[in-house]
Amino acid sequence: MSERQRSPRRGMCAGILSLEAIGLGLTTPVLITLSDVSVAAALTIGLGLAVACIVVAGMLRKEWAYGAGWAIQVAAIAVGFLVPTMFFLGGLFALLWGTAYFLGKKIERERAEAYAAYEAGTD
Repeated sequence: MSERQRSPRRGMCAGILSLEAIGLGLTTPVLITLSDVSVAAALTIGLGLAVACIVVAGMLRKEWAYGAGWAIQVAAIAVGFLVPTMFFLGGLFALLWGTAYFLGKKIERERAEAYAAYEAGTD
C-alpha cells in the first residue's frame, strides 16, 4: 500500500481502540470484585467490549466500523454505572477517539487537496 493510500484516521483510531481494549479487559476483574455483577456478566461486559475493540480496529477499512467505534465509546462510558471510575476512563477514551477521528479526517482531506494541487501543477 502506498503512502498516498494509507489512512491516518484509520491508524490513529485503531491505535486508540487497541489501547482501549486493554483498559476494558482490565475492567473485568474490577467488575467482579467491586460491583454486584455476576462473574458471567462481568466477563461478558469487560471481555466482550475488549474483543469488540479489537474486531472493530481490524474492520476500520469499512466506513461503518467508525460508527461501531462510536458505539463502543458510549458503551465504555455506560460501564461507569457499574464502576464509577469508568465514567472518567470511558470519557477519556471517547475524547481520544473523537480527536483521532476528526483530526484523521482533516489530515485525509488536506492531503487529498495537496495531491490534487500537485497533480494539477505537473500537467
